[in-house]
Formats: sequence, structure tokens, C-alpha cells
Amino acid sequence: MSTRAVLEVIALGIEDAVAAQAGGADRLELVTDIAADGLTPPAATFAGIRAAVDIPLRVMLRLADGFAAAGAGGVDRLVRVAGEMRAAGAEEFVLGFLDADGGADLTAVERVVAELDGCRWTFHRAIDRAADRDALRKQLDGLPGLDTYLTAGSASGVDDGLPTLVAEAARTGEPGYEQRIMVGGGLRLDHVAALRAAGIDAFHIGGAARPTGWDGPVSPEAVAEWRTVLDGEVSSR
Repeated sequence: MSTRAVLEVIALGIEDAVAAQAGGADRLELVTDIAADGLTPPAATFAGIRAAVDIPLRVMLRLADGFAAAGAGGVDRLVRVAGEMRAAGAEEFVLGFLDADGGADLTAVERVVAELDGCRWTFHRAIDRAADRDALRKQLDGLPGLDTYLTAGSASGVDDGLPTLVAEAARTGEPGYEQRIMVGGGLRLDHVAALRAAGIDAFHIGGAARPTGWDGPVSPEAVAEWRTVLDGEVSSR
């Protein structure tokens, strides 16, 4: 039986969050500093958004551009920030760190995940920069709370990554492939049919929700268009 696809929207603040929920988003990814591809927002921003909307929020745990955990204070600071977000009421998170060889930085990931104490989390698009995607999935297999991979299938975006996404969706249920695939990164509406046909049911948008660009707010109408397309794909299956 087909189910409603999950639509996650990037929110930078309260205005974005309210607009995204009004347009039909199921979940928000909370970040700041989109020029650095999204860093951890202040706890006060999380608190304000949490008070303004009632859909799930996933908070980015990332303190510097790139996918190394060592920058901006290192793993100790990441753990501290994770604890602060938990204390503020955050219950879902987004994270992902690579080592110098392009594998998962298990030391960093495990320390942060331990601080999350069983909370659900997404391993973000660091997977698209990994030296070996399959090996990374198997490195992370079994970590508590990991329920989603946010990926475009390629560092360059969904256009190039579509075959990888379809192939990985076909492996759902295998060791390292139990988690949901959430597609994001150069995602367009014309990708949806092929992704839904492959069994993928989660979609992540940022710029696509902002017709005037990242300097402008989320448009509820743009989000609603995505909601309509995703719901139409479900009803047609």
C-alpha cells in the first residue's frame, strides 16, 4: 500500500518554519549559515521555531564548513552543543563526519550519538563525498537512532546521482540499507516520478522552497506545489 511521502524543508528561522508548515511540510531541518551549507543554529532559534510549529524538527549538528569534525573546536565542542540542544528540547538531529580518507569518522559520530541518547538522526550529504558509499553505510550500521540518509546520490546532485539512488533503494533491508533514503541536493520536481517508482518516499528541499533565492523566505505556495506533486505520485501508484 502506498503511503504519503515525507517532505522535509530547510528552515533558517521562524518565518521559514511557519511558511513551510502552512505549505504542507512534514518536517523541518533547522540550520543557520547556508553559505557554509548549513551549520548548527542557536538554541534560541530552535526554541522559537519549536514554539511556532508543531511538526518534527531535525537540528543540524555541524560547526564549520566541510565534513571534518575537527574544525571549530572539534568533537568536544560538538558534543557540548549536542547536549545544549537536547537540554533546549531538541529530539531529532542531522549530522555526519568524514575522516581524512573519506570514510565515516566513527570516533566523532559515536561520541555525538552517545550524547543524543537514542534520539533519531539523519546522516547528511557527507555520504555523497565518501570514498565508498557502501563501506560507509556498513561502518554506521547499527548505530542507535540512525534512521535516514540524506543524499543526492552524487556530490554534484540528483541529476548525476539518480542511478545510484535507484540502485540503493533496490537494496532496502540489506545490512547497512535499512535506513530511509531522503533525497536532497539539486532535487527538482521532474525527478520525483522516477524516485517514487524506485520506492523512495522522502524528499528534502531548500532553495526549491524559495522562489526568490536564499535571501528570501520560504514560500508556502512553493512548498504546497511540492506537496501536491508528491501526493499525486502516491495516488497514481
